[in-house]
Amino acid sequence: MALLCYNKGCGQRFDPEHNAKDSCLYHPGVPIFHDALKGWSCCKKRTTDFSEFLSIKGCTKGFHSKEKPPEPFSQEDTSDKPKANPVEELIIQGPKSAEKMQRERPSSDEPRQRLPVKVSRSLEQALEKLNLSSKNEAPEGSCTGEAAAQVRPGTTCKNAACKAIYQGPESNTEVCTFHPGVPVFHEGMKYWSCCGVKTTDFSAFLEQLGCSSGQHCWTGKGDKKAVSCRQDWHQTSSQVVVTVYAKNSLPALSSVKANRTVLEVHIIFEGNKIFQAELDLWGVIETEKSFVSMVPTKVEIMLCKASPGSWARLELPQSRSHSHGEQKEAANAEEPRAAQGGDSDDSLSWSEEEDEELEMGTPSN
Repeated sequence: MALLCYNKGCGQRFDPEHNAKDSCLYHPGVPIFHDALKGWSCCKKRTTDFSEFLSIKGCTKGFHSKEKPPEPFSQEDTSDKPKANPVEELIIQGPKSAEKMQRERPSSDEPRQRLPVKVSRSLEQALEKLNLSSKNEAPEGSCTGEAAAQVRPGTTCKNAACKAIYQGPESNTEVCTFHPGVPVFHEGMKYWSCCGVKTTDFSAFLEQLGCSSGQHCWTGKGDKKAVSCRQDWHQTSSQVVVTVYAKNSLPALSSVKANRTVLEVHIIFEGNKIFQAELDLWGVIETEKSFVSMVPTKVEIMLCKASPGSWARLELPQSRSHSHGEQKEAANAEEPRAAQGGDSDDSLSWSEEEDEELEMGTPSN
């Protein structure tokens, strides 16, 4: 009875009684497929055609074999070994509907916390070159009762190094501990001109307690010129980056605060300029993983998304990003402009359209 030979490359039928040591011509190796070439590991012949590959004659002589080669075990058959944990699938979601966002959105009245600041060495060197003099020192903080009455709860004291938050009229009776001077950066040292406690560590400098006592200043000092800055933003699946193009910002006098849905920006730069804005964010962020990066030409606010996905825009459609205090007053003092067009519900200072107009040299209405 003729049997089928299972040696690779043979496939002939043979008589077991006439099976000699040179009856079978086969391939003892394994098939190789690499860069469109096909062949056997036991010989050097290669081809790109699969039919020719199947026709390659064996390179070794031996006995015919009636033993069928064992089939490879599947992963289910190897139950003796522990199965690997399944890979967790990451699903990138598109923008959520406004109704769903409103249901899941945390309250915008949650307490706001100051985001940590990372200051580049190049900014420290730039501030050293500015050589801020004592004549630019800010006056001691004080606010009139009329101004304080207009402060809303949650506002932070504008005096340097004071982190008090306005809770109500009773906050006006608290003692404010602050630095009346200006920050000085010289030869790698950081200190306040009013007390001169020097340090090389920027974080330690920001945490220095004030050297003077007085009243809280909730509305800011009148010696700062409120201005607008060009802004931009971009995103990844896990992060939103808001960029404010403010040159030579002063980290010790600036602050960026946020809760899970609101971003509040307060940047003092170029000595006496101030930029302030507040945004109702499109999505939800994790403030614990968010931070601020300051370089000589800009301030970048890195916001960590609470859940991976894409934001349709930076702000909620119905929100109005606005500036506070001095920036509103400065806007009124500037050359008056008529409120033209129907863009009052969107943020002009944070719109991508305005950035495009500025780049093209076309003034916005």
